[in-house]
Formats: sequence, C-alpha cells, structure tokens
Amino acid sequence: MRVYDLFLKGGPTMWPMLGLSVATIACALERSWFWFQLLTKEDRIVREVLDAARYNLAKAAEIAAYSQTLAIGRFLLAPLQLKQPTPETFRLAMESAGDKEFMQMRKGDKLLETVVAIAPLLGLLGTVTGLIVTFNNLNIGGGGGSVEAGKAAAGIGEALITTAAGMIVAIIALSIYRVLVVFQARQVDYFYAAGSELELIYRQVWYEPLTNSGERSPYSTPTTPPSDSPVRAAGVSGRWSVQWMVDGADAEGQNINSGSSSLPSDYQNGGEESTRPVTKSNATFES
Repeated sequence: MRVYDLFLKGGPTMWPMLGLSVATIACALERSWFWFQLLTKEDRIVREVLDAARYNLAKAAEIAAYSQTLAIGRFLLAPLQLKQPTPETFRLAMESAGDKEFMQMRKGDKLLETVVAIAPLLGLLGTVTGLIVTFNNLNIGGGGGSVEAGKAAAGIGEALITTAAGMIVAIIALSIYRVLVVFQARQVDYFYAAGSELELIYRQVWYEPLTNSGERSPYSTPTTPPSDSPVRAAGVSGRWSVQWMVDGADAEGQNINSGSSSLPSDYQNGGEESTRPVTKSNATFES
C-alpha cells in the first residue's frame, strides 16, 4: 500500500498533520544549515581573533567583522569595536551580544514544541472521528452484510492511521528539538570560554599595563606639583597658581604653599553668582 493511499484513508485530520510535518522538516533543514556553518568555522575564527588580539586589537576586530555573518563573529566583535573600554564595559558588551546570539540559536524551538504538543492531539482526534465512522456503520441486530462491515473496518483503519501519524510526527519533532537543545548548551559553554579568554587577554595585555604605568589623562590638570618635581626637590618655596574661567573671564585663585587651589571669592562665599559656569584653564608654579 502506498503512502498516498494511507494518507487518504487517514481522514481529514491528516491534512493538518501534513502541514505540521512540512513545517518540522523545513525547520530541521534551516537549523541544520545554521549549525553546520557555525560548527565548522567557529574554531578557526576564535583562534585567529585571539591570536590577533595579543598583538593588535584593531586587527582582531577586523577579523571578527569579516566573520560577523556567523554568531561567533558577532559575539567577538561586540567588545572589540569599543574605544578603550574598561574591563567591566568589555564584559558587558560580550554578555549583551551573547544573549542576542543565544536567542537566535533558539530560533525554531517554539515551532518544534508546538508540533510535539499538537501532533498527538490531532492523532487522538483522528482516532475519535474514525471510531465515530465505525459505529455509524455498524448495524447491530440488523444482520448487516459485507458492505457495512467494510465501512466499519474503514473507520477503524482511519482511527489507527491518524494515531500512528500523530505519534510519528511528534517523535520526529521531539528528536530534532532535543538535538538542537544539546547544540545550544554546548555553544553556551563554548562562547563563555572564548569570551573569558578574550577578556583575559584584554586585561593582561592592554588594560592593566596602561593602568599600572601611572599615565595621567591628557585632560587632567594637576593642582599640586608632582612629587618628583625639581621645584620640590630643591626645596623652593613659592605658590601654585590655577587660572579659572568664569563666564569667559579669567579669575585667579591662589593658595601659598598649600598644594591646592581656590575658587574666586564669589564662589567661595556661595552667593548667587556661584551658579556661573567655571572651568579650570591653566596651572602654573611661580617661585
């Protein structure tokens, strides 16, 4: 007996079952292509990005950008495209990108869960309709002939076919779903390991050496002479003067030998005029 004949004998509930089967197969093919591309290329991408990150972050970002069609490329690119981030910001960018990629990896899960839940119910519905047909064609006590017996057998066949079809579709969908869940769980661990190694490289090679070198920001203005200043080393007394800008006008505040600076008088007194914008424009030492 051909599959087409079985399909017709299954009754009307076989048509929605066919739709669920097509959706399941389409989802399986799409996810198979997604995972095939990711699993066959991600090791190479991670290795190249991590190797480049030890010497040149821009080169590492370029490699990740070239591979951003894959989840691992977008994940590694998110922190690398930031401009001099702190380690906390670096990690936050990776976690945010990872959450987005994990959502994409779970694409199709809801569809498969729906098929697993609905397919057996459709099979049960077909069983009920088949039994209804069977009992309608039974002529109890009427001495029905072979025609009635044939119709009753057809109803029983419909009930059994739809039940089997529903179970088959549900089993296939559940199997595909479990395989995808295993892949997703492994990718979570893989992304975590790759992200941790990239963050460690950033901390040890790029962030901590710059921090430990004691370099000051080019935008900061010292209010006291450095400890190794020749002025302090020679014991020269003088005053450390800071030039302030108040509403575009200069106002000089001085503090003799105190190593600090003071605001103009109207700002020290806390009057209404103290709401004017103040910026520090220059700092000099006068002996």
